[in-house]
Amino acid sequence: MTPKELSRYGIIKRLIRKEINGSEASKQLGLKVRQVKNIKARVIKEGLKGVIHKSRGKTGNRRIKTEIIEKAKYWLKKRYYDFQPTFAMEKLDEEQHLCLSKEKVRQLMTEVGLWQPRSRKKNKEYRSWRQRKDYYGEMEQFDGCYFDWFETGKLDCLLASRDDATNKITGLRFALNEGVKPVADFWKEYFETYGKPLKIYLDRLSTYKNTHKSVMDDPRVLTQFQRMMRQSDVETIPAYSPQAKGRIENLFPTLQHRLVREMRLAGIKTPEEGNRFVKEVFILKFNAKFSVVPQKRGNVHRKITEIEKKQLDQVFSKQKIGYINNDFTVRYQGKWFQLSEKQPVLVRKKEKILIEERISGEIFFSLRGKYLNYTVLPERPKKIIEAKVPALTTAKSCWKPPDDHPWRKFILNPEKKVSSRA
Repeated sequence: MTPKELSRYGIIKRLIRKEINGSEASKQLGLKVRQVKNIKARVIKEGLKGVIHKSRGKTGNRRIKTEIIEKAKYWLKKRYYDFQPTFAMEKLDEEQHLCLSKEKVRQLMTEVGLWQPRSRKKNKEYRSWRQRKDYYGEMEQFDGCYFDWFETGKLDCLLASRDDATNKITGLRFALNEGVKPVADFWKEYFETYGKPLKIYLDRLSTYKNTHKSVMDDPRVLTQFQRMMRQSDVETIPAYSPQAKGRIENLFPTLQHRLVREMRLAGIKTPEEGNRFVKEVFILKFNAKFSVVPQKRGNVHRKITEIEKKQLDQVFSKQKIGYINNDFTVRYQGKWFQLSEKQPVLVRKKEKILIEERISGEIFFSLRGKYLNYTVLPERPKKIIEAKVPALTTAKSCWKPPDDHPWRKFILNPEKKVSSRA
C-alpha cells in the first residue's frame, strides 16, 4: 500500500468511529461526499483492501497489443534504424500504418538500442527571442550548407531560403558551391516564382559582403550579389552571428536528418534527382508540417513586370569594367574578343565597356546601353623578342713592331725623338 492509501484508510476509520462527519472526511480526502460513502462501505465490508483502487493489477484498456509493439520494433531496426524518434514515429504511421506516440517510439528505440537518452544542455549565454516579421515575403533568411546529402562520402552544397513570417521553405537547391553564379541562379528562379521580397537576411560570406578590412565599411564597394540586389531594389541585411539568423541555421540540422533519409527511402542518388525531389515532394510535405500562421494576412512579394523579367539575365550576371585596346580587341578571363566593324554605337579606342558574364556562360559587352558585336579570337601568338647580339671581337695580338718598323721612324714633333723600346 502507498502512504496515500494508508492515510485515506485512517480518515475512513475515524469516519466509521464517528469522530468526524462525512463533510469533514470529504474535505480531508479531496473527494465528493458520494465517493467517501462508497469507500466507507467497502472498508466496512473488505477492511483495508477497501481503499485500494480496483484497477490495480489489471491490464489497461488502452494497452498497445504485443503484436503491434513487435512489428514496430522490427521496422525500427530494419528501415528506421538511424531516425530520430519523432521522424521515426511519422514514418511508422505513414508507411507501415502503425500509429504510436512519440514517447512510445522513443521508449521502443531505447529498448532495442537505437536511441540514447540525452541530458539537457546548459545555456552558455542568454539570447532574447526576436519576434517574427508580420507579412509573408517581408524578409527571407538565406544560407548554404555543405554536407554529405546523398550518403556518398562527398560534400555537396545545399542552398536554402526560409520565410521569416511563415517559417516556410521557399527554396531549396543543390549546387556546386555557394559562389556568385549558383546564388544568382537561385535568386533568379526565386524572383520568377514568387517575386521580389523586401529584405534578405544572410551571413557575411565574401559572396554576399566584402570582408576585406580596407573596404568592409565602404558602402560604395559592393559585391556582385549586393549589386544584383541593389539593382532589384531588395535590401540585404548581414548577420553578425549565427544565432541572429537562427531560423535558417536551425533548418539545416533538421534537413540533415529528415531530407537525407527521405531521399534514401526514395532512392535519390544525384543532385539533379535531389533538386526534382525537393521541388516536387519534400518542400510541400515540410511546409505542411512546420509552417506557422503569419501575424498579418497578406503577401508583400513584389511581382516582377515583363520589362524586369527581360532584364533578369542582365541583372544576375557577373559584371566587370573592361577597356578597348588600340586594335579594337577586348581581353577577358584569358580570352581575346575582336569587336566587329559595324556597331550600334560609336566605339573608340581606350573606352571603358561593361563586361557581363551571364549565368549560362555567355559573354556580353555593353557601351552606353547598347550591346556590341564581336567574334572570339583564337589564342594570340606570343611576341618573339629578338635577342641583342653583342659586337664581335677578336683576341688581342701580342705582336710588337720591330725597331726598324716605319711606325717607329714616324716623327710627329721634329724636336722630340722617338725613343726605342727595350
